[in-house]
Amino acid sequence: MENIKLGCAPIAWTNDDMPELGAENSFEQCISEMALAGYKGTEIGNKYPKEPETLKKFLDQRGLEVASAWFSAYITTRDLKQVKKDFLKHRDFLHAMGAEVIVVSEQGGSIQGEIETPLFEKKPAFTEGEWKRFTDGLEILGELAKEKTMTLVYHHHMGTCIQTTEEIDRLMQETDPEKVSLLYDTGHLVFSGEDPLYILDKYFDRIRHVHFKDIRKEVIEKIKSEKDSFLIGVKKGAFTVPGDGEIDFKPIMTYLKENKYKGWIVVEAEQDPSICNAFEYAVKAKRYIDNL
Repeated sequence: MENIKLGCAPIAWTNDDMPELGAENSFEQCISEMALAGYKGTEIGNKYPKEPETLKKFLDQRGLEVASAWFSAYITTRDLKQVKKDFLKHRDFLHAMGAEVIVVSEQGGSIQGEIETPLFEKKPAFTEGEWKRFTDGLEILGELAKEKTMTLVYHHHMGTCIQTTEEIDRLMQETDPEKVSLLYDTGHLVFSGEDPLYILDKYFDRIRHVHFKDIRKEVIEKIKSEKDSFLIGVKKGAFTVPGDGEIDFKPIMTYLKENKYKGWIVVEAEQDPSICNAFEYAVKAKRYIDNL
């Protein structure tokens, strides 16, 4: 484990897409409980200070680093000049915080934030023209990341045009490994019906960031049968932390260790903290991972 740092995402305390989930939880409570649970790093949520010096002070007091932060790209639907401008601001903030990777997800056409759109029935897909625009633009953002010796890691995600094995395959085939790497998210793969070990083995050389997220199979079956949206699925409890759901993380962790993965593993599970106490579940995940 000397090459792996274990972090935690703030989305269990306060949900960025649905701020009413965890509205009562403060930024300081979030990072204090992360540190108390034994994590070494954090990703960044909407309650975190926007000034690097201010954020550094809070995190340094608790022995936490910044692992990364999400960037919503709109390469297929907005002017690329504006996307680049927004990305540079995000990149420079993360660089100032000492992060080495930038999490990017294309939100052009995404339904992940649409609370009434059925997740599986209305899954979006790129046209051929959009694929070209997307991969070209993503490589440009990857070049901008490299200017600061940082790495763009692409986040496959439910409700977007990069969700399935086939879509991940095409993304990897049509982008330069020097410019575009992969974020490996266990929960989104299993939610979608993909084989997480297959993706891990096939693209290990391009995986530069890892999210450990678990799923509740019975909830996902209800989401499918009741034609729920992604956000409704989150509210119903589709996701949970490692050790509390269906995924066996032992072979995944074994593979990462045996193949000398170097980087962050971030525990992430968007849940309603009024139902699933964020600190309690953060501790549960940490103990589970420590025992693998």
